[in-house]
Amino acid sequence: MRRGFILAICSLFLVLATASRMAGQEVVDRIVARVENDIILLSDVRELEEYQELVNGKSESESAIVDRLIDQWIVRSEAQLSRFPEPKSEEIDREVARVVKSFASPEEYEARKKQSGLNDAEVRKIVTARLYLDNYLDSRFRPSAQIDEKAVVDFYQNAVVPRAKARGQEPPTLDASRDIIQDALVQSDIDEQAARWLKESRDRLHVQKFLDEGAK
Repeated sequence: MRRGFILAICSLFLVLATASRMAGQEVVDRIVARVENDIILLSDVRELEEYQELVNGKSESESAIVDRLIDQWIVRSEAQLSRFPEPKSEEIDREVARVVKSFASPEEYEARKKQSGLNDAEVRKIVTARLYLDNYLDSRFRPSAQIDEKAVVDFYQNAVVPRAKARGQEPPTLDASRDIIQDALVQSDIDEQAARWLKESRDRLHVQKFLDEGAK
């Protein structure tokens, strides 16, 4: 009886000690920005920071990530207002696979993912959100993207040819490069249109940021 009582007391102390350590390690979330009536949390910043570390090996500053999340809020609000469809499961699968294939091997991806602190569900959630926003921007601005022949030729002469020669390779012909060049130029035009639209949208919104003085 006495031994059982002592074991019960020891177990109780162990539970209390573990709970105390967990409480000491608990990360308290907080608001880092407010956009209109919505908020951006520190946990949102940390999650995107971890994803950037996964795919880029490093992350932007906290301030830059908050700005990026504000931009995402703007795009998401517009997309939802227009009832833009969510990406299909197959599309998400392809994008997740593309992320994995960007690493030298699946093993390197798994190691980097573990190092970043993300799990498969979190990676998929971020990929899904980014895909939704990218698809909306593409549908909104691609129809107005204008690429002329001079822009294609200039890109070929100033980018494709020098890059091939720097690698000691024979440059591909202009005709062989045309589709890839046009895709790159269209995407660049979409990005420029989106950047202008986001800036104009930001100026119309009530945005507050609450970053620590020493935030990185």
